[in-house]
Amino acid sequence: MNELSKAIKVLRKKAGLTQIEFSKRAGVGLRFVRDLEQGKASVRLDKVNKVLAFLGHHLDIVPNYDKKRISERPG
Repeated sequence: MNELSKAIKVLRKKAGLTQIEFSKRAGVGLRFVRDLEQGKASVRLDKVNKVLAFLGHHLDIVPNYDKKRISERPG
């Protein structure tokens, strides 16, 4: 969650928005923005997606392993 939180904070700041402005324009509450940027693990995914869409980004599912290494394992 920390990488996502940091990335959203950077994007917000690049857009020149305070947390208050950002929450209003993205359509989420200020408390949510604060929790998200602090890396709180229990934030709602639908709201994370809403914030990312506002910033012109989205979440994607990618493997966190090297496929080549897994295929080389003895069976």
